[in-house]
Amino acid sequence: MIGPLQTNKVKYAVPMFDMIESLESIKVANEIEKRAGQIGKVMTVLIEIKISDEPTKHGISEKEVLEFLKQLSEYEYIKVKGIMSIAPLLDAPEKARPYFKKMKEIFEGLRFKNIPNVSMEILSMGMSGDYKIAIEEGSNFLRIGSAIFGDVYKK
Repeated sequence: MIGPLQTNKVKYAVPMFDMIESLESIKVANEIEKRAGQIGKVMTVLIEIKISDEPTKHGISEKEVLEFLKQLSEYEYIKVKGIMSIAPLLDAPEKARPYFKKMKEIFEGLRFKNIPNVSMEILSMGMSGDYKIAIEEGSNFLRIGSAIFGDVYKK
């Protein structure tokens, strides 16, 4: 599941999806823990990091991520597999490079922290318009929907 997850939608998301790619709050984590526990499912998640000041983007700040991961390490039904972010919408893919570089730094900084229930395997960044730059900067998980399906928002 990609995109912001509201607490009241967790009850649908947990049984339906194999991974939630946008965990950004303890409130939602608590609900995932509750719902996953009810069905005996360990829910794989990526932590969404807000890498830019763009108001339309979601996520926790770089400063909050380590403490957030430490809190999540106590959960029985949540397994953190990595981090993700969406670069700001820019007029040229190359302009996303500094954001991807920053995410790679955060990822590398977290990889060897040895936090229980946390394995930094996935660095998810890059979409249809900027995936080549994201790969160059270390992404190992892309979201390329519009390159495959077209821009569903343009009519």
